[in-house]
Amino acid sequence: MTHTILDTRTQSGPRPVHPTPVMPGACVSGGCGGASPDARLRPAPPSFGAVRVNGVEIEPEAIAQEMQHHPAPDGETAWKEAARALVLRELLLQEARRLGIEPEPEADPAGRSETVEDALVRTLLEREVKPAHAGEEECRRYYEARIERFRTPDLFEASHILIEPDGNDEAAWTTAHATASAIAAQLGDDAEAFAAAAREFSKCPTAHQGGSLGQVRRGELAPPVQEALERLAEGTTGRESVRSRFGWHVLRLQRRIEGQTLPFEIVKGKIADMLDARAWTMASTRYAAELARAADVEGVLLDPDAIGAYG
Repeated sequence: MTHTILDTRTQSGPRPVHPTPVMPGACVSGGCGGASPDARLRPAPPSFGAVRVNGVEIEPEAIAQEMQHHPAPDGETAWKEAARALVLRELLLQEARRLGIEPEPEADPAGRSETVEDALVRTLLEREVKPAHAGEEECRRYYEARIERFRTPDLFEASHILIEPDGNDEAAWTTAHATASAIAAQLGDDAEAFAAAAREFSKCPTAHQGGSLGQVRRGELAPPVQEALERLAEGTTGRESVRSRFGWHVLRLQRRIEGQTLPFEIVKGKIADMLDARAWTMASTRYAAELARAADVEGVLLDPDAIGAYG
């Protein structure tokens, strides 16, 4: 399993490697990626003094580049968050080199290979961070405490006839309402009659399938339509049409399928994966905090007890 607690984007070796700057788009630069005529007027990225990790400086340009990944209400806060992230990354790189780890970059599913520095950090954490795996008892406690999360959604097998107004004025909506109400009053609860009326009158693409919406989950339909469906008994057609922003709907509920709670045996594997990932994150955070406590960091405050907030 590949894990990373930090973004590893900008630093390499005992000195940081500067990433290739992203070329501005044409809409920003005023041409096909060329320099903006106002570039020389833009303020320099903020710098608040030298940042060093065990004597190794993280250069201002690397921090400025990292700032894009740390949105903040002001430049100083973004700079501090970016600097802390790079300090942590440098600590991990220094430890990997101290242990003589040989990086073996891996490729993601799209074929993109990770950098040597990313591989160093990943390999270090895979080697040094060994959290305990979640056992069945722990998984069962999680399942029982949050059992509502393991319930399948309620489904509504429904159909509708959409009567669209011919315009946006109130008269057009009133006419559409009258048409929809007349259809609803005439249909009764006959499913075949409903499907025939949908094919004849509905302006929704579902008209070709007798107005069938298939099986929809709660929340997938416009709120007024969903609320009206909730009030219908199975096998019945609503006697009153319902308005949405699309028009007036005549509704039919064919069947309601109640959600079911998934058995523990079906979901325990996913629960174990989730708990293992959580344990790994906590263990890797503690590992990085220990490195921070033993490090000599200059230029930015790094609180080992707040490591988890810096990635």
